[in-house]
Amino acid sequence: MKKLSLKKMDWYLLGILALAAFLYGWGIWDAGSANSYYTAAITSMTQSWHNFWYVAFDPAGFITVDKPPIALWFMAISAKVFGVHGWSVVLPSVLAGIGSVALLYRLITPKFGPWAGRLAALVMTLTPTVVANSRTNNMDAILVFFLLLVVYTLTRAVAKKKFWLVLIAFALIGIAFNIKMLQAFMILPAMLVFYWVAIKLPWKKKALWLLAAMASLGLFTVAYPASVDSVSSSSRPYIGSSQTNSLMELAFGYNGTQRLLGQTSGTGGTFGGMGKSSNKSSKTKAPTNANATKTPAAQTATGTAPTGAAPTGSTGKTPPTGTAPTGTGQKNNAPTKPSGSKKGAPTGTKPSGKMGNPGKGGKGGMGGGGSAFAIGNAGPFRLFQSNLGSQIGWFLPFALLGMGAGWWAFRKKGDKWYRISNEQADVLLWAGWFVPVYGFFSVASFFHPYYTIMLAPAIAALTAIGAVAIAKMVKEGGIKQGLIAKVLLAITLIATTALQAYYAWSYYPVASVIIVILGIAVAAIWFIPKVINSKLKITLSIVVVALLSGFWALTPTLSHTSAAIPNANPSLLSSKGSSDMGGSVDSALLSCTEKNQESAKYLFATTDSNSASGYIIKSGKAVMALGGYNGTDPTMTLTEFKQLVKSGQLKYFVLGNTKSSTGNISKILAWVKKNGTQVTYSSSKKSSSQSQTMQMGGMGGQSGNATLYDLSSAVQ
Repeated sequence: MKKLSLKKMDWYLLGILALAAFLYGWGIWDAGSANSYYTAAITSMTQSWHNFWYVAFDPAGFITVDKPPIALWFMAISAKVFGVHGWSVVLPSVLAGIGSVALLYRLITPKFGPWAGRLAALVMTLTPTVVANSRTNNMDAILVFFLLLVVYTLTRAVAKKKFWLVLIAFALIGIAFNIKMLQAFMILPAMLVFYWVAIKLPWKKKALWLLAAMASLGLFTVAYPASVDSVSSSSRPYIGSSQTNSLMELAFGYNGTQRLLGQTSGTGGTFGGMGKSSNKSSKTKAPTNANATKTPAAQTATGTAPTGAAPTGSTGKTPPTGTAPTGTGQKNNAPTKPSGSKKGAPTGTKPSGKMGNPGKGGKGGMGGGGSAFAIGNAGPFRLFQSNLGSQIGWFLPFALLGMGAGWWAFRKKGDKWYRISNEQADVLLWAGWFVPVYGFFSVASFFHPYYTIMLAPAIAALTAIGAVAIAKMVKEGGIKQGLIAKVLLAITLIATTALQAYYAWSYYPVASVIIVILGIAVAAIWFIPKVINSKLKITLSIVVVALLSGFWALTPTLSHTSAAIPNANPSLLSSKGSSDMGGSVDSALLSCTEKNQESAKYLFATTDSNSASGYIIKSGKAVMALGGYNGTDPTMTLTEFKQLVKSGQLKYFVLGNTKSSTGNISKILAWVKKNGTQVTYSSSKKSSSQSQTMQMGGMGGQSGNATLYDLSSAVQ
């Protein structure tokens, strides 16, 4: 057994990992409910193995969340060990973020050297969306860790020519599918190309191994969804956000094709504002009054958001209305004015800048990243626009340089063009990750800015490869090639600092000018021979391109933000932390329903998940989200609902705006309104003429005022 030697430890890497731990973990004790949609599910999952296995949203196991279980299992285990707290549900993402940095170092170092590995790790650490994602209980940070583990396993399999490692690598992709479904398959083209060109085996053996690997992929992909779908619907929860109560349908519909083409299930069409710049999306007709009741149910701010859905500046899946959330329990998701707008501030909760508030970045959408629908205009340069670029685009020019310079600098000189080197195989691997994902985000209609964390590993790897490729060309390529390399580096440095200045301009115009000047100066010193040491030139270049990105990445850490819609921008610095766990609930409503629940299975029912999540977290009791996240899932018929009430399992219903409800859900809500008895819940006295209302303010699919109904006498 080899002894661990302090001399062999990479102290630079340890420093980068310590920086990552600080950026991702500092202040998570103020996480509040984080993404309360998933925190409610975690609360429920800790209460029974049944809920744990099916990822039940509520303790009664009525409906699931809209994602498969792997990431949530880690979070639920953490919550079971440490208790349900904001920091305990976020902790797995923090660890996954740190692990991703370490894995990236291990992937780059063998072929390109320790300095390339360190640079890749640093770029990954300082990418703003990586920091924001690693501080919340969404699935993306854990997904990226698994995908890097996939790539690491595959590179080991290729290097050692081990069949079992090939099987494991493709099996891990199947497991990653059960974190966030088809999003995991984005790197499959890169894996296939890399395997085929890099592994040194006879082509027949190579093909047989690949067939076995694809079988491994298929087995681990469908094992869980098939096992769930095979269980009788009466013995498991309804599959949230599906239309046919099927996990496979959820995977290939709502979490599949709709991500590319736009969301249609449960809403009747794509959400407004998707595929548009933030300043355009702010022109939607959503009302801004906290008491507005004309907003469709699926189009209100909820105060929390699931990560895999399509939220707005404050919700998970729906465009903002500017209403004040009351039932989700997290201040950091308070609705704020849409990006690029000077109007529409809510009249309820004071904007915190954490969700949807661009702050100083609201001019023309610059500053970006503050709104869940700020995804820019579709096209090849969408990721350079401020909406997405301010989260992921800080090193994009260097990634492009890495693909070109890396391929050229590490070619086999004097050999056939189609005989690629081991280093070129790695360039293909990372380019194969980068290009399809870049292409998807360039044209897709239904995603959020924080999804772009999928590009972070490829950008970091290609940036490091580009840096060492330029150094190699300067050192070994002769005068002409060395000059070309320096020109390419200078252009990339200036382009990178100019792009970063564009992102920061609406917040800090003076700093933007300074960073461009520094970029030009650093680019110029590369043409000064011998006067300045090469190591100093490299250090200065890294510092200049990392300054603004590092500051942006620091903003969620300084503000202790763990948002449902993760983003990084200086607007976050206007406030600090999140609310208490399940804090923003109506305490009078909760007290009334708890006191008078009697033998009912459910504390109360309401139309959507975000209307229920805060109460589940706060009380640990079952609250029925009748229509799932958007309030439109066809979970039951009116007859079934009446039977539920008649059996005494459901006594109360909290009803808000119902205009967007359709089908069976619409019939149920109409029946509740017609037959239920309105309750003045401050005194718990039933009254047909009086009612105590609460501001739903975008709780899930509801908006405006909500009324508590007693259904105990509705069915005789």
